[in-house]
Amino acid sequence: MNGIIYSEKRGSKMAKKYLEKNVLEATLERLEIMFQNFDNIYFSVSGGKDSSVMVQLANQVAKKSNKKFDVLFIDLEAQYRYTIEHIEELKQLSQIRDFYHIALPIALRNAVSVLQPKWICWEEENKHLWVRSMPEDAINIENCPFSWFKKGEEFEEFIIQFAGWYQKKYQGEVACGIGIRTDESLNRFRTIAFQDKKITFRNYNWTTKLKVNEKHIDVYNFYPLYDWATEDIWGAVSQLDLEFNYIYELMYKNGVSIYEQRLCQPYGDDQRNGLDQFKALEYDTWSKVLNRVNGVNFGNIYCKTTALGNIKSCKPEFMSWQQYTVFLLESIGIYNRDLMLHYYKKIKKFMIWHKNKEGIELKDIPDTADCKLENQKKAISWRRIARAIEKNDFYLRRLSFGQTKNDDRELMELIHKWDNLLNRKTKTDDKTLQKIILEQSEE
Repeated sequence: MNGIIYSEKRGSKMAKKYLEKNVLEATLERLEIMFQNFDNIYFSVSGGKDSSVMVQLANQVAKKSNKKFDVLFIDLEAQYRYTIEHIEELKQLSQIRDFYHIALPIALRNAVSVLQPKWICWEEENKHLWVRSMPEDAINIENCPFSWFKKGEEFEEFIIQFAGWYQKKYQGEVACGIGIRTDESLNRFRTIAFQDKKITFRNYNWTTKLKVNEKHIDVYNFYPLYDWATEDIWGAVSQLDLEFNYIYELMYKNGVSIYEQRLCQPYGDDQRNGLDQFKALEYDTWSKVLNRVNGVNFGNIYCKTTALGNIKSCKPEFMSWQQYTVFLLESIGIYNRDLMLHYYKKIKKFMIWHKNKEGIELKDIPDTADCKLENQKKAISWRRIARAIEKNDFYLRRLSFGQTKNDDRELMELIHKWDNLLNRKTKTDDKTLQKIILEQSEE
């Protein structure tokens, strides 16, 4: 396995210390430590490349020592078909004891809609809109063995509660394998690196004792792949002939580099940046997702623009700003006509005000004005209007509108159409929306 080596370019003392040992050998040793010290082990998998490699290597180690392990997979419903096909492949691993295929109504982040900042997968009320049929072997709301579970529970909360449930079930120390790598994000690096802020198993820095309700329980998270690079993952898949999720192959063929490929649920804050890939990779799944998750089509079109807070907007060169404004409204209206009409009415009021106060007729509205004046809200232009829509600001503050009771009432009516998903636990960056959520919860 000379191709899977600690990368000297990392320049760290740890890398130099272990240059004689490749990451594959190190990971196999870590997995052996897990199976030597714990009778009850489960691995959390997502169908992504990292957790897939981890659980397949674990199966090799477990087979040599004649050990069994369990697997936890949370099915997010509106995700790639190839991910589910790969999960079915992993279910065939020889050393798996119990495979917990979770298909419960769990709340997931929706970063592409101000009206539905959360959406709930596998919700019975929306069964007619499900992207796929309920898997036959899945744990669902009808056969749920978890007395603590409540509809709309957060994904992250479920993970913690499951760990506590699993530990109580087997009444002993538990090891949970998690396939995260520190080179993917600073937060992941901090999870592994700062030993002074965590309890570890026998001082191994790649382990963390878990807390439930601020109290430590006898569950240790193990990160056997923490020091792998992306090249190491694909090197292992190639050289060990491991199974992998074919969606990555399609992503690569569609121009997404191995360093930018993201899976999980595609409507989160990071994953939404590649949302426009969904329709190209699995168009049949995409057509169902459009009717399932609010804001998905808008996110698909504007995932690379300031509309979702990423990079500078790129208006098509062949369009004027007026044409672009109409195009934005039409795009929103395809799957959310009420929101489109809301924006249209406020833009119309904005134009009437400028006509009455400054004598500017519709036909005289310039395509652009001085950028400084636009930013100071002192000049009307089609660019200023388009930018306001791009920001997905319900109140259109960029056009000098303030928050009104009528707007609040209209917002609540729109929210009601999406099953009243807003509550105290809802996470949103919009301070006004946070205030409304709090007021609604207190009523």
